[in-house]
Amino acid sequence: MAVPKHKVSTSKRNMRRAHDALKVSAIEECPSCGELKRPHHVCASCGQYNEREVISAGDAA
Repeated sequence: MAVPKHKVSTSKRNMRRAHDALKVSAIEECPSCGELKRPHHVCASCGQYNEREVISAGDAA
């Protein structure tokens, strides 16, 4: 069984955990309807992507 020879300092421990924080999810505003959507995805409320209609408005929701 592995046993550490020396105590890990709080600085070293915290530096190892520096990448464990939760990432902020990317959300942007749809240019056509103003609803929040994920970037590079079709808007769920209006069905537009890159300022053109991809899905009809009835099928989007």
